Amino acid sequence: MKRYNLLIVLLLLIFNVATAQKKDSPAADFSAVRETKTKIENTVPLVIKHLQDVSTKQGDSNILTNGKTALGKEYGIVETEWRLYRGNMNNCILNNSSKKAKKCMEYHNTMFRDTMINYNNYITNLTRKNGYLGVEGDTKFEFNPAEVATKLSEAYFNANDAAGRMKGNSKKEFLGQTMSDDYKLTPYNQLAQ
Repeated sequence: MKRYNLLIVLLLLIFNVATAQKKDSPAADFSAVRETKTKIENTVPLVIKHLQDVSTKQGDSNILTNGKTALGKEYGIVETEWRLYRGNMNNCILNNSSKKAKKCMEYHNTMFRDTMINYNNYITNLTRKNGYLGVEGDTKFEFNPAEVATKLSEAYFNANDAAGRMKGNSKKEFLGQTMSDDYKLTPYNQLAQ
């Protein structure tokens, strides 16, 4: 009788881990994390193209040089915050009860959203149409901080639910995937070439 109980518990555990990690399961979907990474990285070449256009029209290479330096500084802030955000979200889930984890995640999500808003304001103002500089039109970005923050929040809340069904190292490994190099922002000097 005891063997059958142990077998049932073991099968339930395997089933919970398997369903939490299924590719199509919304609970295990970290596509919003990858999507955010891509959207942030895609802003850099657009801003540099704008700076190049202004630099060419003004005949002043310092515009491009100084602009790239300033953009690198702003991107660096986002890059640091992105690493901290993912680590903090994982820690919220791993080290708290479900209720405390949700409050913790809401806090860190708000902080990262604010960082993205600051970055978005910077790149939007930098690339705005400016007749004095002879720039024809605004640069359009597929980067909406509120939308991105909402998707990230949903992904991590679903991950929290999935992790709640896991035990031991499975939970840590499951959440640890967001800290892999695949989700790390490409360094600015590689994007700015």
